[in-house]
Amino acid sequence: MCITIVLGLLSRKVAFIPLFVGDSLYAFMVYWLCRFIFFHRSFNFCFVSTLVLCFAIEFLQLVQHPLLISVRSHQLLRLLFGQGFLWSDLIAYIAGAFFAFLLDRSIHSYKKN
Repeated sequence: MCITIVLGLLSRKVAFIPLFVGDSLYAFMVYWLCRFIFFHRSFNFCFVSTLVLCFAIEFLQLVQHPLLISVRSHQLLRLLFGQGFLWSDLIAYIAGAFFAFLLDRSIHSYKKN
């Protein structure tokens, strides 16, 4: 997770790395966090849970409640909860979660063989 966080932060600082890379890494990290918490649940459950969480956070960026605005003003929380809604972020979340899902399944099938 630490490597994913560092890579995600670098994607925001290095100009030649597209911004969607950071969003994909965010979903990638959320998937592995979900697998850590729900280790006994299926791959599909963690994939769907990741998308629900990432999409919920993205759609919450459309809400301009004073509490959410104050949360977004803190630098660390802004990284977690974002600050502006983009449809392209949803696609990046799908890509990141799907890559983590495929990697997870391939690791488990390799262990079985």
